[in-house]
Amino acid sequence: MARSGLADAARVARWADTELGPGRGSATADGKATLSAATAERAARELGLTPDQVRADWDTARLAGLVEVHGDSARPGWRLRAWDRDDSAVLRGWVALFDAWSLAYPEPEDHEPAAVAEVVSAMPQALSFLQLSAGPVPVEQLLDLLEQRVTELRTARCEIPYGPQPEPPADPEPTDAPLAPLLDWALRALASVGALTYGDGQATLTPLGSWAVWVKLEQICVAAQSPAGNIEQAAEDMLRGCAQLRPNAARAEYRAWLAARPVGSAVTELLGAARGEDALLRGLAFEALRVVGAPAEPDVRAVLDEPTLRPYALLWLAEHDGADPEDAHEVLTREEATWLWVDTAAAVADHGEAPLLVRHLESAVQPTIPMLLDEVRAVGHPRTVQVLVALAAAHPDPALAKAVRRAAFQVHTGGS
Repeated sequence: MARSGLADAARVARWADTELGPGRGSATADGKATLSAATAERAARELGLTPDQVRADWDTARLAGLVEVHGDSARPGWRLRAWDRDDSAVLRGWVALFDAWSLAYPEPEDHEPAAVAEVVSAMPQALSFLQLSAGPVPVEQLLDLLEQRVTELRTARCEIPYGPQPEPPADPEPTDAPLAPLLDWALRALASVGALTYGDGQATLTPLGSWAVWVKLEQICVAAQSPAGNIEQAAEDMLRGCAQLRPNAARAEYRAWLAARPVGSAVTELLGAARGEDALLRGLAFEALRVVGAPAEPDVRAVLDEPTLRPYALLWLAEHDGADPEDAHEVLTREEATWLWVDTAAAVADHGEAPLLVRHLESAVQPTIPMLLDEVRAVGHPRTVQVLVALAAAHPDPALAKAVRRAAFQVHTGGS
């Protein structure tokens, strides 16, 4: 179901990979990650679609991590590269789209952004109710649940007035009436990403939507590849196999893998894996290079000019030169530290659990959340939107989640 739901987005992403690679012209316009009119029309002609369909599929591909945008250019995401051979990459791509449902469908007009944010914050509870109901649920019942949850959110923020209040009118207008069109928008948005079906006054989770909500409720992660036989694997597969091992066990696997091949080719292979789109493999590759030690130094120093690898290489070299691992981060500039924070968050979002992503906030060098969000937006990491959406979905503080979602929306739209 995930492959089917993302098939059109994958098709457009593959077309862009083939036709808009380096030296073939820019895929986007105005640095806002939207396809230029000429590119959309060209893709429409070659793929037998309309330009609007191409733009919609392109937008879905970005939210699902099938393409990553750098300013006014784009490159394939690691999920697209793994699409044909890795079911977990497909499922994670769909979950990323599911987490970004509020960005995948136009927001209703004439509604305060605060009210929209409240509904977004309240929808996980509605989704959980849909999952537990295991069948159609009347919209009126969901609206009642939404009203209760929004009231709880406002109470938690102390927005319910205290003290003597004027007597209400005899026939007051229901204060929560505006939530009905916002619920309609939320259900339509969730239907647009394939999480539920919506019509005839009721909503029902799709099997894929039910699975995703169950995974989030139980915090189940897709099992990593078995570490058995890693000595025979290529670097990327070996690192994936070691992803869930404890540090000591992983180092033992790295040593065994390194012992089975010449150190020069092993280092080259590890750095090749680090250049990929999967941030988890980037961090693990440098952990394996720490096991290599001194023989890896020339090759690690040689990648300092590569922005993607530079923060990792600087930390590796600092530790190799005797710096305490606790203090090694001091060799990074603020911008490099922020880029590394986003890259690590991308690895956690792709492969970890929600509480770990929330705890990752504590490792940021910025003293406040607004400063962190400003600098994360400025650093231009290709996974910024996905990281912020995942963090907003995971964080229990509604106010903070709202600020993070706003930052994600601004990055997504190229706004300020």
